[in-house]
Amino acid sequence: MITRGYLVKKVHPVYPLMSKTASEQGVVTIAAVIGTDGRIHELEVLASPFPLLAVSAVDAVKKWKYKPSLLNGEAVEVETIVNVAFSLGN
Repeated sequence: MITRGYLVKKVHPVYPLMSKTASEQGVVTIAAVIGTDGRIHELEVLASPFPLLAVSAVDAVKKWKYKPSLLNGEAVEVETIVNVAFSLGN
């Protein structure tokens, strides 16, 4: 039986001032590995509309913490996809 971990600590990204000024918006898609300790161990940006948004998203996601995923009662590493949205609103 697999029990999925869940996010217990989420750090929101800082919207880069230069990106705000340039009206840059969009979603940064990141592949991540959640370790047996619930921390993010590997990150890879899969897609980003602007480089500064990717940097900010990675900086935030690195600080996220999950309850570890369990397989037959044992903590296991899992891969996940994270989408971080940047929007200036209306």
